[in-house]
Amino acid sequence: MDTNQMMIIASLAVAAMLFSAVLYLRKWRRTGQPEEYDLMEGHEFEYYCARLLEKCGFEEVEVTKGSGDYGVDVLARKDGVTYAIQCKCYNAPVGVRAVQEAYAGRDYYDRMVGAVLTNQYFTQPAAEAAKKLKILLWDREYLEDLIEQSGL
Repeated sequence: MDTNQMMIIASLAVAAMLFSAVLYLRKWRRTGQPEEYDLMEGHEFEYYCARLLEKCGFEEVEVTKGSGDYGVDVLARKDGVTYAIQCKCYNAPVGVRAVQEAYAGRDYYDRMVGAVLTNQYFTQPAAEAAKKLKILLWDREYLEDLIEQSGL
């Protein structure tokens, strides 16, 4: 075996160890103590999500006013696509109502895409409604990916 082959094998071994460490840390984070965002109240979570989206390349990010927002908390644009996003900071799975709110808000604000962003996961009925209504479901794992990508 020449030096180049040994370097490739060593690099692959290091990459595999790093990948395993990342998976372990993600699993630990999900089963450990609540994250900071789990303890936020609704409006605080909306502004947190808006900051995350900005750090991840979304533009024209705007938090809507609290009442009369037609089911949308954040408006944004990325790569020419406009988004209407409903943010839900819950301590249980997110249900159909959040999907319905994102659907109504997407149309009210004339946005291309509606989404629900949460610190939790979604119920099966919510997933079925989202598929039918063409609403994106951004769950806890997606939120963690945004956090990782943003560096917050």
